[in-house]
Amino acid sequence: MPRPTARVLALLELLQSGGVRTARQLADRLGVDERTVRRYVEHLLELEVPVETLRGRFGGYRIGSGYRVPPLMLTDEEAVAVVLGLAASARSGPSAAVRTAAETASAKVRRVLPAPVAEQVAGLLDVRTSAPEPRPSATPADRITVASAAAAERRPLLVRHRRGEEVSERHVQPWGVVEHGGRWYLVGPDSASGEVRTFRLDRVEHLEPLDGGFTVPDGFDPVREVLASIASAPRDHAVRVLVRASEDRIRRHLPAAVARLRPVPAGEAGKEGWVRVRLEARSLDWVAGVLAALDAPFRVEQPEPLRREVRALAERLLERTA
Repeated sequence: MPRPTARVLALLELLQSGGVRTARQLADRLGVDERTVRRYVEHLLELEVPVETLRGRFGGYRIGSGYRVPPLMLTDEEAVAVVLGLAASARSGPSAAVRTAAETASAKVRRVLPAPVAEQVAGLLDVRTSAPEPRPSATPADRITVASAAAAERRPLLVRHRRGEEVSERHVQPWGVVEHGGRWYLVGPDSASGEVRTFRLDRVEHLEPLDGGFTVPDGFDPVREVLASIASAPRDHAVRVLVRASEDRIRRHLPAAVARLRPVPAGEAGKEGWVRVRLEARSLDWVAGVLAALDAPFRVEQPEPLRREVRALAERLLERTA
């Protein structure tokens, strides 16, 4: 039978989950009578935990606001969620003060975590993001924590990955974990090809740390690798265009997750100051609109239908000119 102290802490955890709990509900959850619940509430009040008592038909107990933060009772999953949220704020908070506060708060939380949970979240602060405002993710938290911990500890991973109906298994060196647009990616060389690959963690069915270690090459940028992988993913149309403009200007319309840029070598006659743009597109009329928005000279190298789309857009604009 749980000791009274354990039941008092369990009561605190129940109250901290939010809402108003009746004495009957709390008694059923704790396996005691309502009189004992009232005694446990008195213990919490003696510890200066701000428990409020609400009278009436819909009355019960709830945590109120106090002059200091009461001790927090977090489940393992809640602790991981808190550290994950703080890690995101530390990476992309709206100000330096917020980012610093997120780092210090995360350090305090991690200091009091049980060892198994602390090991799970060890690598979360090393996770990279490409977006100023990370979106909600459908990726299971355990995939993120296992991958980020392995990346931080430089431990290989056994990865079982699904793409459509195909399931493959390989050893991967996790050179980095990146969040982009609400999706999480594992980046590193895999045993099947020997090349650096990007794996979406929501498509990973199983992750298992392996013995051994590895080193990450100097200058390797996991965010750049993920964005390049997303930009090169095959779509309906492979587009290649020359644009005479600075890379910064082109990037304002074509971010790294959409297009790959490469300055044309000086040796190519007549192309000084041009940038070769490669992207995969589902719609060529969208590409034509972006090229028009660049407001810079360009040459379509491929595909031929894009030239027709550009001409059609120009004709529509002329027709609409008052």
